[in-house]
Amino acid sequence: QVQLVESGGGLVQTGGSLRLSCAASGSILTIYRMGWYRQAPGKQRELVAAITSGGTTNYADSVKGRFTISRDNAKNAVSLQMNSMKPEDTAVYYCYADRSIGGTYWGQGTQVTVSS
Repeated sequence: QVQLVESGGGLVQTGGSLRLSCAASGSILTIYRMGWYRQAPGKQRELVAAITSGGTTNYADSVKGRFTISRDNAKNAVSLQMNSMKPEDTAVYYCYADRSIGGTYWGQGTQVTVSS
């Protein structure tokens, strides 16, 4: 089992910045990829960014150049720095972790709201 605890959501104006953090506990040695999904009202959950234990990253086209994902393997944590934010970034953001032995775990979600 893996437990994920998120922090850092909130309200920001267009063009502003927020930083989300996610700390993992439990069977952390089996985690090989962590990242963030988001879900806006009435829309499907979509991948925002992900990073493997080796540091390989991938981003949604909509956030490339604005968001940066980073991982601290020693602290079993992943962060998402969000800059130049837009109203369309408004969503509930979920941290997730994939295990090498199978299984995906989710955080409880944190609300991010970008005002225009």
